[in-house]
Amino acid sequence: MNKELNLVDFLITADFVVAMDADYSVYTPGAVAVTGDHIVAAGPRETLLATYAAGEQLDAGNAVVMPGLINTHGHAPMALLRGLADDLRLDVWLLGYMMPVERDFVNSHFCWLGTELASAEMIRSGTTTFADMYYFEEAVADAASQAGLRAVCSQTIMRFPTPDATSYDEALRRGRDYIQRWKGHPLIVPSVAPHAPYTITPELLEAAVSLVLEFDVPLHIHIAETAQEVEDHRKEFGMPPVPWLKKLGVFEAKTTAAHCVHVDEGEIQTFAHHNVGIAHNPSSNLKLASGIAPISRMLEAGLNVGIGTDGPASNNDIDMFEELRLASFIAKVATMSPVALPARQTLEMATIMGARAMHIDDITGSLEPGKRADLIVVSMENTRHQPYFAHTGESVYSRLVYATHAEDVRHTMVNGKWLMRDRELLTIELPALHAEANALAGKIDTFLARREESVLSKLIAIGGVAQGKTFEIQVKVRHDDPRSLEKVFFTSDEITFLRGSNRRQYDTYFLFEDRWGSVLRYREDEIFDLQTKDLIDVIYRLTLTTMKKEREYGNSVLLSRSRFDAPATRSRRFYREYFQPQREVVVHKERRRFHVRFHGTDFSVNLDTVLEPEGVGSFLEVKSRTWSQQDAERKAGLICNMLELLEIDEGAVIKREYVELAGVRQQEQQDQ
Repeated sequence: MNKELNLVDFLITADFVVAMDADYSVYTPGAVAVTGDHIVAAGPRETLLATYAAGEQLDAGNAVVMPGLINTHGHAPMALLRGLADDLRLDVWLLGYMMPVERDFVNSHFCWLGTELASAEMIRSGTTTFADMYYFEEAVADAASQAGLRAVCSQTIMRFPTPDATSYDEALRRGRDYIQRWKGHPLIVPSVAPHAPYTITPELLEAAVSLVLEFDVPLHIHIAETAQEVEDHRKEFGMPPVPWLKKLGVFEAKTTAAHCVHVDEGEIQTFAHHNVGIAHNPSSNLKLASGIAPISRMLEAGLNVGIGTDGPASNNDIDMFEELRLASFIAKVATMSPVALPARQTLEMATIMGARAMHIDDITGSLEPGKRADLIVVSMENTRHQPYFAHTGESVYSRLVYATHAEDVRHTMVNGKWLMRDRELLTIELPALHAEANALAGKIDTFLARREESVLSKLIAIGGVAQGKTFEIQVKVRHDDPRSLEKVFFTSDEITFLRGSNRRQYDTYFLFEDRWGSVLRYREDEIFDLQTKDLIDVIYRLTLTTMKKEREYGNSVLLSRSRFDAPATRSRRFYREYFQPQREVVVHKERRRFHVRFHGTDFSVNLDTVLEPEGVGSFLEVKSRTWSQQDAERKAGLICNMLELLEIDEGAVIKREYVELAGVRQQEQQDQ
């Protein structure tokens, strides 16, 4: 009498089933039985054929059935920003291009559309689960669930306004509402993402941790992606990011930390002690030259290290098979050991270990009874998979990690539902997506082209710009001993001394060959007490002016217009790479500054000695600024009167700015 077979929805057979379970089971040939959203069994093909009858049986032949790949870190909506700005450092890329474009273009539909585009790419390249961190994360969750993918979707929170929140309080409220409405969804795990230590505050972090602990959901954060980030954090807080985050309780949550490139042994042990999952992003870290994370050491310490693609704007694809191969290779080079990160361990990082890193290994990451039916079928028919050596059980892992390409993925299933069959997407319509994405790209192109038309537009794009008083009136006098003039400012009945300071100023002038003759000055201004000589403050500032002057007055008093100021919150190198000037001129000087009142009007008087370039000389400089042209003309006349009081010879007055004087001197030095 025939044995009655158990009925299942799907029975998938293939020459290889790679389970990625605790025993690293490989069945050759093998089969997987699926009912509803979960796996019923995985094992030898003949055993399952003798046990189960299926509503649909797929005989894949020369192929591997395996868990779907798990992308542990990314920003899916940034698929719409792919190729926007490449070959830049992280800070220039992020602050100079990504964030300005995001401020103008990112909204809920942008995030939905970008996620749909990314989902199509992930499904076709074998990813069934991904971790996301972006804005309007509910739109990301909605798009991912409609595409049929599993995801941990993390609402981004920053200390400053973002495209979806005017404050972090609003972002936290948005995160709470999102978690309450999506918790328990069959595909989406809602989460919170305090972006990175350099974009958040201690109060924000504590609030974010409190929120995720209240609802028992994960927390996703960037940590130690660049050496500069770690150095800046040490300067500001007296410690690197990891102990700072530990102190604030971040690792008490179910935390996934992205990048972790620049961490030491103690920080690795901290991660291990608190079961922090790590998202290793090899392509992005290499492309942005962030460095190579100490992955081998992390694995030795027992950390759960997953693999991520990062966002499509910094990779520029979402191909996890490419990341597998690269992760293994760079680990070998980093340790100078070909046995580091072998193929099986690499595949583990992209499946069950990645699930552990995302704190969802109870439902996905391996082909085991009871887990969700998240699997892919990878063809071994391509020439690059030939021949096949069977003398070692490890060869199938080598084929998957070192030879498999995204297009080898034939079928993709998530939660028991086919998302792709024979390379045909079943849940996403690509032509409409492509058309809308390219239309949006055209709008962004126009935005960036307009921004590139002027230095001012680029300065405004990175924020903090304020227009200074429209008119600046100044005179500059070459003087062998400008300090000999000091007594006039203290003894004259016509001049009242208000206050003063000693300064060392390190100026870099970025010069542009545009129609305005734009000059952007980056200044590091060290301010010392006039009497005690103690350092009072250091101010970093950007000032945008032009080489063109509005007009000249008697004694060559110059009147210029259109001055814009902004705090210099980034390095000189950042501004150089962002603005890309045609030339640079460096001026270092010592300055004694006096604020004085002359005939009821306030002026700044600078007694300057230029130290670099050598040979430029010493100068007296009198300045004032105003919004009014009429007032500017009045002040110009007063400056002429002050020069007469100081008995300044008209021949000593010069019309050039320091940048021009220094430029001439540099050229003279080059010609010698």
